[in-house]
Amino acid sequence: MNRPHSPTDSYDVLVVGAGHAGCEAALATARMGGRVAVCTLSREKVAEMPCNPAIGGLAKGHLVREIDALGGAMGRVIDRTGIQFRTLNRGKGPAVQAPRAQADKRRYRDEMRRVLESTPGLDLIEAEVARIRFDGNRVSGATLADGSRVPCRAVVITTGTFLYGLMHIGEKTIIGGRRDEGRTTELSDCIRSLGIRLGRFKTGTPARLHKDSIRYDRIRVQEGEVPAPTFSHFTRSIDRPQLPCYLTRTNDATHEVIREHIDRSPLYSGSIQGIGPRYCPSIEDKIVKFPDKDGHQLFLEPEGIDVDEVYVNGMSTSMPMDVQEAMIATVPGLERAKILRYGYAVEYDCVFPIQLSRNLMLPAYPGLFLAGQINGTSGYEEAAAQGLMGGVNAMRYIGDSEPFVLGRSDAYIGVLIDDLVTRGTEEPYRMFTSQAEYRLVLRCDNAGDRLGEKARALGLLSDEEADLLLHETMAARATIDYLVATPVPREARAAIAAERGLSLVGRGPKWDELLRRPDISYVDLARHGLDGAASPAAFGYPLADPERVARKAEIEISYGGYIKRMRGEIARDQKAEGRPIPTDIFDNDLTGISTEAMQKLRAVRPETFGQARRISGVTPSTLSALLVHVERWRRRGQRADVT
Repeated sequence: MNRPHSPTDSYDVLVVGAGHAGCEAALATARMGGRVAVCTLSREKVAEMPCNPAIGGLAKGHLVREIDALGGAMGRVIDRTGIQFRTLNRGKGPAVQAPRAQADKRRYRDEMRRVLESTPGLDLIEAEVARIRFDGNRVSGATLADGSRVPCRAVVITTGTFLYGLMHIGEKTIIGGRRDEGRTTELSDCIRSLGIRLGRFKTGTPARLHKDSIRYDRIRVQEGEVPAPTFSHFTRSIDRPQLPCYLTRTNDATHEVIREHIDRSPLYSGSIQGIGPRYCPSIEDKIVKFPDKDGHQLFLEPEGIDVDEVYVNGMSTSMPMDVQEAMIATVPGLERAKILRYGYAVEYDCVFPIQLSRNLMLPAYPGLFLAGQINGTSGYEEAAAQGLMGGVNAMRYIGDSEPFVLGRSDAYIGVLIDDLVTRGTEEPYRMFTSQAEYRLVLRCDNAGDRLGEKARALGLLSDEEADLLLHETMAARATIDYLVATPVPREARAAIAAERGLSLVGRGPKWDELLRRPDISYVDLARHGLDGAASPAAFGYPLADPERVARKAEIEISYGGYIKRMRGEIARDQKAEGRPIPTDIFDNDLTGISTEAMQKLRAVRPETFGQARRISGVTPSTLSALLVHVERWRRRGQRADVT
């Protein structure tokens, strides 16, 4: 519902901010039966894409698939509004393959707002939240900038880059968390007054060019993938036309312009104090830190079907406007480019996430949850994943239920949150496949298998939706059983042998034996009689998509040995991972543990031995001593032996 706040309104959950984290937090709350209000500075900017107008990518695509399996909206909305779809890392193994889509940023924003406004129990309110209210130390509501109060039982703060946001373009500074928008100061002061440690991070964005001013004959085209890969388990296909993207490169002339004016960059003049992302540096940072490189690849990406703006991916900058014009003019294809919007950097306050529990709540303030860039992350997908988990756990808190926590072997979402609350981050955090040690079992294709029934139990998916995911899981298992048990018919064996130049003599192999060969795919076998016999409908699972089922079965068989070994590692690791630690134990001085280790344990307050093990500086001897104290604590049913 879209309306102003009334003084008589009371909510289960108040979500502060309507970016990607706020949208997923609010929708999860509403799906679980809660009454939720979303406060945003501008309802026209719901799910805005101030930086790259794209969803997915390496590891990020995994997050979106998991969000979708947990009932989130991001995957469904990008499937409806994307303008180009591709699978990244197609030449590598399935663990690191992921979908990516260019978004029509306006259509994406409008569609997400429509989803919010049509969700029962959800109110979208245009207002600024100034302070969080407490009854003792428990959340009781919020005070808006106009002085009115919003009673609620939990708050999820998802303010993105708006806490004391400050934008930089050369020597010019502009107050705001995003172009043409304001910032939030009172809420930042409120958070700081609670004794919560804040840091200062920085991110940036490149210039936008007019599409008709680009010389496309001088750059390389990059078409979308057909058929288009989907993000949502509930999207059967994407049949609409796709727009092309284009590739070009910087060169020595570009780099010379930047070097000549580097003293005018706020990044190097000292104007910017915030810490930026190492993995996604500005173009001036690339030139300074990689002086031997003769060029850097740029992707020219349209921002929508009916808009003139083209995003220059790879050229994030906060250089002065005249320098931006000069350096862009040196790039092949951009010699006559017209800049519609200049690049800029933005600094903002964020919370060091090591202060959070694994349910994203601040333990000192029950009912207060944080999600998204406020926790030191970057990226729409990382924000959305946290928002969903924050909304779920806000409702679990209200219902006095155990927190919903995903482990590192459950989901990339589990890796993301565990990294944040256990290890913290000293720079904007981005998800990579290399950070997931169990990535072979955390693939995009099996997100529904891993999370569908959890979502049903939480009320995040309807029975119809959950049944679809269950059918695909069960159909894949039945297909694998069939392939393992069924010999290849003589005629099919002869045809495959002739086609592939193989020698398949003696007693016929089973279908799975052929599928394990690197030069034979499920599609190859389907052409020789397998498809009909092993279809989902034949096994009694009509809701399942045959292509997805075949893909799952192919991966599980082809990588079966590796997957089995990894699941053995997970089983071993979970013995330590699941052993709980009473967090009150850290209020004492524990013998046998160094002062430095105690400081780190108290900062994180790990809830399990697995989490404690991942804290930097916590040694095996520290864990052994901690185990002794925990066992004494439990046996005595009172405080541990302390000195």
